[in-house]
Amino acid sequence: MARLVNSIFFTFLYISLIYTLSPFVNATTSQFDIQVLVAIKTSIDPFSITADSFLSSWDFNLDPCETTGASFLGILCTVPDQVDTNATSRIMEIDLEGDGLEGFLTSSIGNLTELVTLNLGRNKFRGPVPESITNLRKLTSLQLYENFFSGSLVDDIGVLSKLENLDVSNNRLSGSIPSSITSLRSLTRLDLSNNEFTGKIPQLNGLWQLSSFDISNNQIYGNLPQFPLKIKTISLSHNLLSGHITPVHKLRHLNTLDLSDNRFSGGINKGIFRLTELSHVNVSVNRFTVFEVVEFSDKNSQLHTLDVHANRLHGHLPVNLVTYPNLTEINLGHNLFSGEIPSEYWSRLRFSWRSLNLEYNNLEGSVPRELNRTLEGVQGSFEHNCLICPKGLQLCHGQRTASECHGGDHD
Repeated sequence: MARLVNSIFFTFLYISLIYTLSPFVNATTSQFDIQVLVAIKTSIDPFSITADSFLSSWDFNLDPCETTGASFLGILCTVPDQVDTNATSRIMEIDLEGDGLEGFLTSSIGNLTELVTLNLGRNKFRGPVPESITNLRKLTSLQLYENFFSGSLVDDIGVLSKLENLDVSNNRLSGSIPSSITSLRSLTRLDLSNNEFTGKIPQLNGLWQLSSFDISNNQIYGNLPQFPLKIKTISLSHNLLSGHITPVHKLRHLNTLDLSDNRFSGGINKGIFRLTELSHVNVSVNRFTVFEVVEFSDKNSQLHTLDVHANRLHGHLPVNLVTYPNLTEINLGHNLFSGEIPSEYWSRLRFSWRSLNLEYNNLEGSVPRELNRTLEGVQGSFEHNCLICPKGLQLCHGQRTASECHGGDHD
């Protein structure tokens, strides 16, 4: 209680002092912009402003855009037109990332109409993202990640037509994704992950420059939208998405695909494996039943990591996995695969595969004895199958009992 009273007292004292001093500052910086900087600082709990934070260097006895050295750190300004003697400097960038600041983002932020970059990431801002943020029509980068912002994302965010980087991840934002977000034609990176967003993903194919999209760890449902053809990274894990994944088959530049922990069904089929630039695939913890791996003879395949564990995949293990020259980490565990492990797998384990998980399937047959000598450094597990394993092979420990495997009934 005493801390709260002290905080209120010092905040009031600080506001009074600032507004007493600022009119007498002979500033080349716009007075309107100075007032916004004052409002930003007075919206912060002064006890959270440490001596080494950028905000502690904001001294309003000085001109924000004329100071040098260690004053007004985290601020960049425009250079006024020297022909126009009445021109003033304007704030074009604010970067207070990682300062541990506690407080609210003032609605007067919308008065910084020359602002190009706003980075408040890794702080403790709370409350809503102000609607006035839509006044910042020159903004190219808005980074509010790792705070405690709540409420919905601004509905009219689509008016920020120059926005290239939007990161509001790791907050407490809720509601649906604003449909106006599809108007952000300059956007290259969109990160809405680790929030409480609901509803469906809007169609994104109009965002033709979008390279990275992350909405993992939310409560998004529905089918996959149409994606822009140039996209390279899609992260949609830990949501309630369903349906088939065919919309990704035409994304020729896709490098990373994470659809894990959703409700997708149908097949993981040939279209995925024909994407030559695809390096990391994680479609685990879904409801897929079919796994079709096309033989790949093109040496340019970049597939490195494949994780399909915890689905409902059945049939024999796909032999064609050995045709992917850069593949090193495979997880096929917790499915319904049956039959023997293909002999082609053993040579890959000796020379290139560094991780192979086959646990909790219905596999049978013998594991070669010589693997004991050649699998040093290989990680993974073959446990809870019906395999006959050489003594001492750690990967094979924990097979089902003979009674569990009897008759081939391995549910």
